[in-house]
Amino acid sequence: MSGSSLHPYATVLVIAGSDSCAGAGIQADLKACAALGAYALTVITAVTAQNTRGVRAVHPVPLDMVAAQVEAVLEDIPVAAVKTGMLADPAVVELVAATLERMPAVPVVVDPVMVAQSGDRLVSEAAAAAVRELLLPRAWVLTPNLPEASVLLGREVAAGDICAAQDLRAMGPRFVLLKGGHGTGAVCEDVLVGPHGAQRMVAPRLPTPNTHGTGCTLASAIAAGLAQGLGVPEATARAHGYLQRALTAGAKRVLGQGAGPVDHFGTGEDPGCRSSSMVGR
Repeated sequence: MSGSSLHPYATVLVIAGSDSCAGAGIQADLKACAALGAYALTVITAVTAQNTRGVRAVHPVPLDMVAAQVEAVLEDIPVAAVKTGMLADPAVVELVAATLERMPAVPVVVDPVMVAQSGDRLVSEAAAAAVRELLLPRAWVLTPNLPEASVLLGREVAAGDICAAQDLRAMGPRFVLLKGGHGTGAVCEDVLVGPHGAQRMVAPRLPTPNTHGTGCTLASAIAAGLAQGLGVPEATARAHGYLQRALTAGAKRVLGQGAGPVDHFGTGEDPGCRSSSMVGR
């Protein structure tokens, strides 16, 4: 086969933790990227013992092993986008920041994983501070949920709070996607804030407990779009629709006794998400 007939993968380097029940973390990242036609490369930063009911234990991967994974990938494979997830301690945040400095033109999606879907705290205060200081300025897209936004800003944040999203963007990211899944009411409202204003993305709130891994899934879906050459608004809109379909399909399945995962490869219908135009502020 001639070289001209070969095409490179749209690669996403995912730097995150592992979930033993495979609904979130690296496992969700792999599935989301595959479902959208991208190829996920992985650097595992922590191993968790968890199921659909909660997190039992968190074990950080030794820093030299995290570094070895990074080097093994980068010396061989071009990276088209990066997605970061659970970074359990300041040292690994520093390593990731140094890694990103080596590829300044590569788009980066930072999912500031700090609180599990179950409400369990996953990282230390020092790690959260390191993410705020070292990663936010390097992020193309920051994707906090409401508890994570509250940790980063030091105040309570409500769904649809454009001011909070703008305050997060002032910390350095090019775009901030403030997710509203932890809110209440009949609809779920996400807000994307960027250089040209704010865009609201609204979808019906589905009556399902199967929401484990939604944040990881959405962030990786955005990174997949960036790796494939989409702009941030386009990649985010596609990822938002994909997640709604995965949620709809996952609502029809049962796994475990708690919050089950979305169905990453399901064919559920988009339940009618709406998106407004970017509006200045």
